[in-house]
Amino acid sequence: MLRLFLFAKALASTAFRPNDLATFADMQFSNKEDTICALSTAPGIGALALIRISGQEAFSAFQTIFSRDILSAATHTVLFGSISRKENHADILIDEVVAAIFRGPRSFTGEDTVEISCHGSTYVQAQILQVLLGAGCRMAQPGEFSLRAFANGKVDLSQAEAIADLIASSSAGAHKLAINQMKGSFSMKISALREGLIHFASLIELELDFSEEDVEFANRHDLAEMVENINREVYGLIESFAAGQAIKNGIPVAILGAPNMGKSTLLNLLLDEDKAIVSEIAGTTRDIIEDEMTIEGIKFRFIDTAGLRDTTDVVENIGIGRAMERAGRSAIVLYLCDAAETEQVDLTNALKNLEKSIGKEPLVIPVINKIDKIRDASDLHSKFNHVKDALFISAAEGVGIDELRQRLLDVSQSLTTSGSDVVVSNLRHYEALSKAREALNAVLVGIENHITGDFLAMDIRRALFHLGEITGQITTDDLLDNIFSKFCIGK
Repeated sequence: MLRLFLFAKALASTAFRPNDLATFADMQFSNKEDTICALSTAPGIGALALIRISGQEAFSAFQTIFSRDILSAATHTVLFGSISRKENHADILIDEVVAAIFRGPRSFTGEDTVEISCHGSTYVQAQILQVLLGAGCRMAQPGEFSLRAFANGKVDLSQAEAIADLIASSSAGAHKLAINQMKGSFSMKISALREGLIHFASLIELELDFSEEDVEFANRHDLAEMVENINREVYGLIESFAAGQAIKNGIPVAILGAPNMGKSTLLNLLLDEDKAIVSEIAGTTRDIIEDEMTIEGIKFRFIDTAGLRDTTDVVENIGIGRAMERAGRSAIVLYLCDAAETEQVDLTNALKNLEKSIGKEPLVIPVINKIDKIRDASDLHSKFNHVKDALFISAAEGVGIDELRQRLLDVSQSLTTSGSDVVVSNLRHYEALSKAREALNAVLVGIENHITGDFLAMDIRRALFHLGEITGQITTDDLLDNIFSKFCIGK
């Protein structure tokens, strides 16, 4: 911890240089001299597979098994040739492949790299990896290629994490979010915030060197104004986390209502599959049923819940409790009622009680189901004329479902839009920003109370430390292991 604190202090007193990241990362990796290899496409049979090699001996190791001369090949060239293995002094052909040559530092990892496109046979993949191991390579650990890209200054830590998010993205929104972060928009924002703090930290450190002269290099009014501006930026990033989570993981939508209101029928209709059991027997759904779907690039997580009613059934009561708990954690609640059997006053009271139970955080949309039971549409609307923003559907006949989907999309715009031009979706980043804000608040309190420069410097260093954790300018072995161990092998 002392080592990290001293490193943070060094950053606070000097402008950050790009090679500082690589220098610090070099101290972390004792096996960085190894040449690594791995299958980079999904395991199993396919038309093609990609095997990646990276390291100082990547070219010489590959040359021992490849039929073409790659040692003199220019970077970013592609060679067609064959890979063979030695058996009883004879060359046994394994496969004909295409090899892409990338000379460091002009490669993803910053090292000499070969990417081999071979046929997708699992036997061929295993044979190529086996001869590469025999040529001096070792199998890469999960995320080790990305880790080397980080260590060599090709990407910062937040960009590396965006690579994993891009691979895992399952909607247009999540894809766009990962692409923006991978391009460095978030990193540039954090770097800009740190630059101002580093400047004032340097001046305060200078004050400490001339403490006997009682001079003030860092104007306290200017410092307070700058910290307030940075604090607003950090707060905006923190506030964007809810939108980032909704984009990345899907907007949670709980379907609530009394038994036999058509909740499971609606879930099945939205998902276009028989996910939930539909029955005329009240209390059929006793536990949470959840699944995802994407509507026009926005991912939603629909949650079917137990019917809300007073019951002595212990198991059903547990399900109802879980239903209310999940509703409270959802962004949207669809509250279903029966168009024919529910009176407006009963629906209004149910919505008020629901708000008391789950709070005002989720947006509750009244959904009046089974409108096929009422023949005259005018009767239907006059019956519920005081229910604000109600939707009228028939889940059994598919009526009104397009309007429901559109309402969800309209609501999603407010849920997935942040006041900041950069959206935070990573919990680690959110926590680091929250800690940085605590330190910045401490700086402002210190300035207001006229505390000495050495205490102000400590809080500024603390803010710099937590902002630096986001991009990897400050790291620990445990942090890097935790992040990159979750990556795919071969990435």
